[in-house]
Amino acid sequence: MSISAHDTIARALSLASEAFVTASGPGGQNVNKVATAVRLRIDVYALRLPEDVYQRFRQLAGSRITSKGELLLIAQRFRTQEANREDARQRLAELIDEAFKLPEKRAKSRLNRINKTERLEGKKKRGAVKAGRGRVKFD
Repeated sequence: MSISAHDTIARALSLASEAFVTASGPGGQNVNKVATAVRLRIDVYALRLPEDVYQRFRQLAGSRITSKGELLLIAQRFRTQEANREDARQRLAELIDEAFKLPEKRAKSRLNRINKTERLEGKKKRGAVKAGRGRVKFD
C-alpha cells in the first residue's frame, strides 16, 4: 500500500490544530487588538509518512519541528484570520508535496582522456606551488 501526497495532505489538514494569536505584521493599530496570525500545529508522527519521505520532510521543515515531533507553522503575512489560515494550510501542503518528490539522480560527469591529463597536470602544478611555501631556512 503506497501513500500518496494528496492523501497525506488531506489527512494532515484534518489532524492540524490551529490557534489565532496576535501578529506583528501589517494592520496598523488593528494588529494590537485582533488575533490574526495563525499558529498551525501538527504531530508529524501522526502523518505516518514512509521512512524516506519522513527524512526529506524533516530536512525541509528544519527548525519548525519541535523536540516533541510537532511541526509548527506561523502565518502572519495577511491582515485577516482567514487569509493567514489559508496561507498556513497552503504552506503545509507545499511542504508535504515537496517531501514526496524524489531527488533527481546526479548524472556522472564524463571526462575524456585529454581533459583528465590536463586536470591532473594542473593539480601537480598547484601542489608544487603550495609545496614551495613554508618557513624559510637561513643556513
